[in-house]
Amino acid sequence: MTALPAYAEPAAAAATDLDRVVVSGTRVTPYTAGESSASTGLVLTPRETPQSISVVTREQIEDFELDNINEVLALTTGVNVERVETGRTYYTARGFDITNFQRDGLGMPLPYGIQNGDVDTATFDRIEVLRGANGLMSATGNPSATVNFVRKRPTASAQGRASLTLGSWDRVRAEVDASGPLTQDGAARGRAVLAGESSASYLDRFEHTKAIGYGVIEADLGERTLFTAGVSHQRNDADSPLWGALPLYYTDGTPTDYDVSTSTASDWSYWDTEDTRAFVEIAHGIGADWELRAAYNFEHATEETQIFYVYGTPDRETGAGLFAYPSDYEGDWRAHHLDVRAAGGFTLGGHEHDLVIGASWSQGDMVETSWYGNDIGTPLPAPLEQWNGAYPKPTFNASSDGSDFTFKRESVYATARWNLNDTFKLITGANYARVRSSGIGYGEPKDTKEDATNPFVGAVWDLSDSVSLYASYGEIFAQQTELDIDGRTLPSIEGDNAEIGAKGEWFGGRLNASAAVFRVHQDNLAEYAGYDLVNFRSYYAGEDAVSEGYELEVSGSPAEGVALSAGFAHVDIEDRDGNTARTYVPRNTLHAAAVWNVSQLQGLRLGAIARWQDDIYREQSLVLPNGAPVITRQDTYATLGLMAGYRFQSGWDATLNVDNVTDEKHLASLYWEQGFYAPPRSVSLTLGYRF
Repeated sequence: MTALPAYAEPAAAAATDLDRVVVSGTRVTPYTAGESSASTGLVLTPRETPQSISVVTREQIEDFELDNINEVLALTTGVNVERVETGRTYYTARGFDITNFQRDGLGMPLPYGIQNGDVDTATFDRIEVLRGANGLMSATGNPSATVNFVRKRPTASAQGRASLTLGSWDRVRAEVDASGPLTQDGAARGRAVLAGESSASYLDRFEHTKAIGYGVIEADLGERTLFTAGVSHQRNDADSPLWGALPLYYTDGTPTDYDVSTSTASDWSYWDTEDTRAFVEIAHGIGADWELRAAYNFEHATEETQIFYVYGTPDRETGAGLFAYPSDYEGDWRAHHLDVRAAGGFTLGGHEHDLVIGASWSQGDMVETSWYGNDIGTPLPAPLEQWNGAYPKPTFNASSDGSDFTFKRESVYATARWNLNDTFKLITGANYARVRSSGIGYGEPKDTKEDATNPFVGAVWDLSDSVSLYASYGEIFAQQTELDIDGRTLPSIEGDNAEIGAKGEWFGGRLNASAAVFRVHQDNLAEYAGYDLVNFRSYYAGEDAVSEGYELEVSGSPAEGVALSAGFAHVDIEDRDGNTARTYVPRNTLHAAAVWNVSQLQGLRLGAIARWQDDIYREQSLVLPNGAPVITRQDTYATLGLMAGYRFQSGWDATLNVDNVTDEKHLASLYWEQGFYAPPRSVSLTLGYRF
């Protein structure tokens, strides 16, 4: 990551015989979540899970052309997508940053808490979001949420889909997904996914392309052993991307108001990323109901960039006051994840109980270098509205800086579900983790040593065949490498999540609903506190915060031919002194998507997708001559998307999506002191064929 200036468990492998070791769930309706092990390691239905969990299914992704994770998470209850640049994004839930992003349950927190690059959804069967602390299965992270990307797996029967999408700003996308048996007896199965996309943008000068490939095989190594291996690769090439964004206020404190298309990118800048991930899994049945499973994940992400940052505060009358900060940057991130666990049942006190015990190991290595030229601080032509990106490309040979550090994490964990009677289940567990880091990052040491035990307890009480009450408490921690004003490393973040709620399922599991009340506590979060002019480094202070709120969610089919997913979240966030904190996080959000299969015209589908949030604001660093701070606000807004589709009996289908129908103008985020505008109205048409 280039340093800014100081001021600035799938429905997989449908087995053909019952002896195969395959954990699978049944999706009753297209928008209904199946079983998941994200919370406790135990394979549980949403109603059996004593935490809030949301799932965006493959059907939702295809219905509304949710082709990257930002679009998916923007549809997820309680999640806020903080798009700070065209290629980098933060995410928040329950008031705090989401840093845990996993593939099939394995992963470690993002190196800087920020997602780099456009992560495509073509390779995923579904995306699960577990809200609250996930210390039991993740070991480290924030008490906000864990996002688990569940990869597509081979199917027992031959099937596939090909699609072509055309959209606004010359967007062209093609995708092929083919799956089926590789041997005559079906003992080996495979799946391949290929996708490519090219598009210009509503932002001036910005263009991007991406290519995705994924292959996975499964093989039955006898009646009780299943072997799975796969690899995926994605390349993103972005021309004239944003690094940083637009200034949000003038020197007199009044807000800027640029055209939606305005960009600070130069005409020569680029930001290219590549991401390769490989995995191997083996599961073996032991006895009647025990399974031993081992999984290994590898990821390698690289970035090559020449980027252009604009800093300063413009004068309202002339637009002058903005300056150049170009950089040449390369980054290389490699990570390994290994998990071994045993799961099964045991009898105690006349009841059958469930147990998971396991151990995991992860290591991540980051190497990055930034080069700079002698032109930093060059004034830009004014005003910004008339700038066309023309700026002489520097030679980037004046100075350089960078990072070379390693994170290591080792943990052991155990979870038990105690079936105390037919209607009451108690879940207890703990994860002991040891974390080590070493190296240097942009002149600051990255040396830390932390050990902690994360407990978890949850209970589910079935009031009836349809409704359950639940309660849970979990803890999590995360190491930090930031330094305080005295040069000492800040202690680790400590977080916990307590929640109570109710969950229900009706119509044979076709409709699910949940309501939760939560309290999240996070201590020692590093917040920027100033710049040390003696030692030439930034320093930080540990901040404590508490968030409290509630969430309501419904998904599934409330009526014949209707599928929906909707959620409302409310959160209040306060610091240790009781003051309102993290004001850029909306306090109230609503996400909803619904599709109606029109019975009067077989094959016709109509749908809508909506997102609403209340107003947010940010106190900026600029202080006016009268001592008043500058406040940047984003008013309450809502966006609406409409969909119409038709499935032909021949296997063809056509889907039309119109996003931001009302052409609502709003900032994509106030996470930083800079920002840019979210996309205006856009249209896409997809033609698909299932074979």
